[in-house]
Amino acid sequence: MSRPLRVAIVGAGPAGVYAADILTKSDVDAQIDLFEKLPAPYGLVRYGVAPDHPRIKGIVGALQKVLDRPSVRFFGNVEYGVDIKLDDLRQFYDAVIFSTGASADRALDIPGIDLPGSHGAADFVSWYDGHPDVPRTWPLEASSVAVLGVGNVALDVARILAKTADELLVTEIPQNVYEGLKSSPVTDVHVFGRRGPAQAKFTPLELRELDHSPNVEVIVHAEGIEFDEASMVAIRTNKQVEMIVKTLQEWAIRDVGTRPRRLHLHFLEAPVEVLGSDHVTGLRTETQELTGDGNVRGTGVFTDWDVQAVYRAVGYLSTHLTDIPFDHVSGTIPHLAGRVLDLDEVPVPGVYTTGWIKRGPIGLIGHTKGDALETITSLLEDAAALPLATSPSPDAVVEFLTQRGVPFVTNEGWSRLDAHEIALGAAHGRERVKVVSREEMTAVSNG
Repeated sequence: MSRPLRVAIVGAGPAGVYAADILTKSDVDAQIDLFEKLPAPYGLVRYGVAPDHPRIKGIVGALQKVLDRPSVRFFGNVEYGVDIKLDDLRQFYDAVIFSTGASADRALDIPGIDLPGSHGAADFVSWYDGHPDVPRTWPLEASSVAVLGVGNVALDVARILAKTADELLVTEIPQNVYEGLKSSPVTDVHVFGRRGPAQAKFTPLELRELDHSPNVEVIVHAEGIEFDEASMVAIRTNKQVEMIVKTLQEWAIRDVGTRPRRLHLHFLEAPVEVLGSDHVTGLRTETQELTGDGNVRGTGVFTDWDVQAVYRAVGYLSTHLTDIPFDHVSGTIPHLAGRVLDLDEVPVPGVYTTGWIKRGPIGLIGHTKGDALETITSLLEDAAALPLATSPSPDAVVEFLTQRGVPFVTNEGWSRLDAHEIALGAAHGRERVKVVSREEMTAVSNG
């Protein structure tokens, strides 16, 4: 090819940026444009990681270095399927990679789950992370709250609910989030796991962070600390499981302190019904027993918990993209080593996928590097047979978006917004304060 390979990546979260990183480090001369529906990059690093996790957010520095490369351009505030479609992208690019992640809440099919006061964890995370497309207020009216699930997101939600607003004021939370949390009357947050402690999905680091707040007493209810044969094997063979179990056992036997708020961890309790007629008034769980293989079965013993709000943190779900095949059961794009497959399981020429929409919302942020490597390897293997763009000039897509009146954000625009947020934080002795409004984000970005 006498010109650089032109590649579009839809989704500028870690998966998309990692794909750009690997491609720019390959032997192929490539020009890469990252398209993001939000005015800012980084996806769930910016809008899915709790604000009191600065070391996880430290990954932003590495991602920004990729965006700073001359061969990589950022087009923010451009929504695929609305502002630009697959046929449009194929005019300008030889290959298109979809890395739109997973940001919706997976459903939980139990009675009462749709009652007012029952929320998806992803929606709450978007609120406290200042996502521009969610309401500015959140109904924090409950004194006792249930969180369903024992993954890292469940612990994030429980920790943010349990902490005082003033503890979080040193982070980048917007003013509306601080004011909302400040008004919360919460005293008790109950986290429920259907299986035992050896099957918990959170990491040791996330678990230990629960106990760092001077205002939150972490209480592990000992009746759920049970192990079967599969649990013991996991403890012996997996260092992470061993650390989690050791911490939970120590907390289960310690004396309960006097911190004003309490965060309870319950294992072997499966939610079976959210109680209430016109609003959440409680949660019913069924006590479980381990079956020897790490799975559980119900015992027929039920408990009603006095809670006024329920948050389900049972997993994220990707959404279907226009003109792209989608498996609605797994919530992923069908693929073969990152090559998107059509309904006949034949690779769609020049169309690829990576990240959570490729493999499902499992694993940590860094695990998407392996996905990206597999996808870029496939793309480079296909390079000689890719359907060539009809308008490959880098200016062509800029003209297209401009003519459509899309107020897109460039690399330079993101740099302006980034500097603006840092300046807002510096005025209050904080590292950053997020701008929440999409209109304000684009206005600052475009000067």
